[in-house]
Amino acid sequence: MVAPPKLKVLVVDDEPPARERLRSLLAEIGDVEVAGEAANAREALERTHELAPDVVLLDVRMPGMDGLEAARHLNVLEEPPAVIFTTAFDQYAVDAFEAQAVGYLLKPVRKEQLAAALTRAGRLTRVQLQKLAAASESERRTHIAARNREGVRLIPLEEVQYFLADQKYTTVKHVRGEDLIEDSLRLLENEFGNAFVRIHRNALVGVRYLERIERTAEGQYLVHLRGCASPLPVSRRMAGELKERLRI
Repeated sequence: MVAPPKLKVLVVDDEPPARERLRSLLAEIGDVEVAGEAANAREALERTHELAPDVVLLDVRMPGMDGLEAARHLNVLEEPPAVIFTTAFDQYAVDAFEAQAVGYLLKPVRKEQLAAALTRAGRLTRVQLQKLAAASESERRTHIAARNREGVRLIPLEEVQYFLADQKYTTVKHVRGEDLIEDSLRLLENEFGNAFVRIHRNALVGVRYLERIERTAEGQYLVHLRGCASPLPVSRRMAGELKERLRI
């Protein structure tokens, strides 16, 4: 009889002693393997892309991006890992479960609690985790995570001028350049609908960067965005909705 594969676990905490304790507990539990460690949220996103862990043990309070925001980024991955929060603070429990965590463990983490949470996580398939993520009503992300040669770039949402879809990837144009992301326009529109408006089946633009809409002699609508050299085409159907929404 072939033994079931071990759960691959990524340990995320900004304090080395906390990471070491979790590694020790995981070694005692068995049927799991530590795939890697991360000291902050940015590293957690990078390691998740590299290692594809089944479970992420995630601290809440960390410098820079906190664990709750990191969980929202993990939720939108094509194959999201299960997230178990480990924290010294109990006031984040509601937010954690809104971020679709499968566990919330208070420090010092006990082996029995960790084992039980890992068992729950192990029962969830990737499909079930995707459904949980899709059903999430958590607060929207404040950054967009884009992978590049240097690792993961975190782009503040307020700096995004537009999203442009092209087959598998989506280009995010922002004030510091542009990057490729895997988020679909549908997902982005559902999450950030108040801050962006669709102008074409393959384009969402930031409302804060909208300058004007014009119609060419050929009847083509174009939208001009602050900070963008070239206008973007607007479909006839979307032009009517855009004018109505922005009252132009």
